[in-house]
Amino acid sequence: MGSGVEIETNPVVDAFLKREETWRDEMALLRKIALSCNLREELKWGQPCYTLEGKNVVLIHGFKEYCAFLFFKGALLKDPDGILVVQTGNVQAARQIRFTEASGVAKMQAVLKTYILEAIEVEKAGTKVEFKKTDEFPVPDEFRRRLERTPALKQAFEALTPGRQRGYLLHFSSAKQAATRESRIEKCLPRILAGMGLVD
Repeated sequence: MGSGVEIETNPVVDAFLKREETWRDEMALLRKIALSCNLREELKWGQPCYTLEGKNVVLIHGFKEYCAFLFFKGALLKDPDGILVVQTGNVQAARQIRFTEASGVAKMQAVLKTYILEAIEVEKAGTKVEFKKTDEFPVPDEFRRRLERTPALKQAFEALTPGRQRGYLLHFSSAKQAATRESRIEKCLPRILAGMGLVD
């Protein structure tokens, strides 16, 4: 799509930006910066996404309080300006650069392009983010006690794929109160015993 010289826009993203109300100006500027790096423009997860040979490099997305560039392998970027943000404690690879106004994007165009070009080099090199292993995730006390008391549950949980195990551990531990954790565990027991993940 494009020779690397011309900037080719995607009509699906054109339509997305026409519908966007909150962050249209900011997103239009972010789009222009991403396209200047010769990435292919697509719409993924309902958001403008910029790819290199089918690999996701950067996504533009809007939230209530801000819009952002999301770098899929942002954890591998150098970040000399200290502007990359981890969206939540459970995110391992992705990093955001957030904006609340178009003038902020305009001021940072050169810096943003530098970050995208570095992200492209990371992708070309095939560098992978080292994800935490499942046994490095905390097991909430309530679930640990359940596993100790119920050998069938322990066996079923250990038989799940690492991704399914992580899904449950994150789901249980993200509850702030013990009662909520207990309730979540109780609701998930039949799924675990049936060998299913949280969203199967």
